[in-house]
Order: sequence, then C-alpha cells, then structure tokens
Amino acid sequence: MVDIFIALFGSEAEEQYILQCMSYGLIFMAGATFLTLLFENVPYGRYATSKYGFPVNVKLAWFVQELPAFVVPVLLVLRSAAQLSQTANRFLIAMYFCHYVQRSFIYPFLIRGGKPTPFFSFALAFVFCVYNGYLQIRHLSHFAEYPANWVTHPCFITGSMLWLVGWLINIHSDHILRNLRKPGETDYKIPVGGMFEYVSGANFLGEIVEWSGFALAAHSIHSASFAIFTLIVLSSRAVAHHKWYLAKFEDYPKSRKALIPFVF
Repeated sequence: MVDIFIALFGSEAEEQYILQCMSYGLIFMAGATFLTLLFENVPYGRYATSKYGFPVNVKLAWFVQELPAFVVPVLLVLRSAAQLSQTANRFLIAMYFCHYVQRSFIYPFLIRGGKPTPFFSFALAFVFCVYNGYLQIRHLSHFAEYPANWVTHPCFITGSMLWLVGWLINIHSDHILRNLRKPGETDYKIPVGGMFEYVSGANFLGEIVEWSGFALAAHSIHSASFAIFTLIVLSSRAVAHHKWYLAKFEDYPKSRKALIPFVF
C-alpha cells in the first residue's frame, strides 16, 4: 500500500509538494469541521445516533480505526530505516508511536462498556488515521532535515516537554473516566481528580497539549496542521461535554471550565 502511495506521487520533489498540499488540506478540513460542529456534535458516545449508520462495537471500532495510524507509519519507517540517522527525527517518530501504540493496542481493550460507534464516525476516523499517519511519518522518516544540534534547541526541548505533559494528562484522564463506573453501572457521573478538577475536557486538553508540543518540536507545516486539526476538533468536543455536564448535573462544579483552566 505504501509503495502505491509513493508511486502515485512520482518524484521525491513532487511527493514533497503533495505532502505540503496534504498539510494545507488538513488545515482546510479543520476549518470545515469547525463550521460543522457549530451545528452538530461529533456523533459518538453520548451523542451517537442511528442516522450516522449502523452501530459498530466500541472496542472493535477504536482498535480498527486507530490501527492504520500505527501500521502505515511502521511500513514507512521500515522503508526508510537506512535514512533515519538524525536523532531529532528518531525522537519525533518515537513520540508519535508512543501515542498510537497506546491508542491502538491498549486503550481500546481497557474500555468499560461504552456505546457503539456509528459507522460514519468510525469510517471518518479510519480515513483520517491513514491520511495523517502517512503525512506525519513520511515527512519525518524521509524528508525532514534538522540541524545536528536541533535536540538541544529551545523549541525542541520545550515542545518535547509539552508533549510528555500532554501525553500523561491524556492517559491519566482516560484512567479517571474508565473508573467512574463500578461493574454493571451504566449511568453517567461527574469526573473528579487530576485536570478534571479544573476543566470538563481534561482528556481533550491533554491531547491538544501533546500534539501542540509535537508541532513545536517538529517545526513543520505537517506537524502544525495536525496540531491545528486536533485543537479544532477536540476543543469543540470539550465545549459540548461541558454544556452537557452543566445541563445534566445540578451540582456540577460551577468553577470548572470547558478546556482551559480558569479561562475557558
């Protein structure tokens, strides 16, 4: 499959141009998604409805839709292994894989209960993971060039620290959400602990910080487009969740914000 992609793009110069176009395409999709989410919540979980297709088991959906974000990059890295001599490239690729190994092979099997995912949402997520997996790792494994001392540059150090903080917040917040219900319970509860003490979308905040840090460390339009897309989609989810919590629970903490502690 990877060879087919590369053959379609022709020369390396053409492929570099296509990758840039894909980056701007991702930013365009972020804008289109933002406009759509002004009128409609992302149709998954508590917002899932039958109008978006037949239901897919939530564990199966998460595993299959996230898998291309791991498989496609692995094939790309194997193809370009001999060229991966730069330390910065290796670190950035490792950051990417840390997220998607957890997202593809750990997170889906820890889900407790959970509503089925409509097929439309599942299919869009699958396509995104193929698209973005190719975009990020093809650039990093084959085209991205950094100065020899880039790993000591303030942008790389700060970005890497932000990535780690965001990754930890995301994993810890998912842990809190998983353990809200006791076995057999199906009702929704108010999440407490960690960053949930400050925001309703703590898991979303973690992922936004994570990929913003990645973009700062990677310093490219390719990584920036991913961060922008993540910000747009997950901030919209955080706002929707916050409104939903306020409407459902009379005792929901009024000081808690949607996404940014003490601000928004």
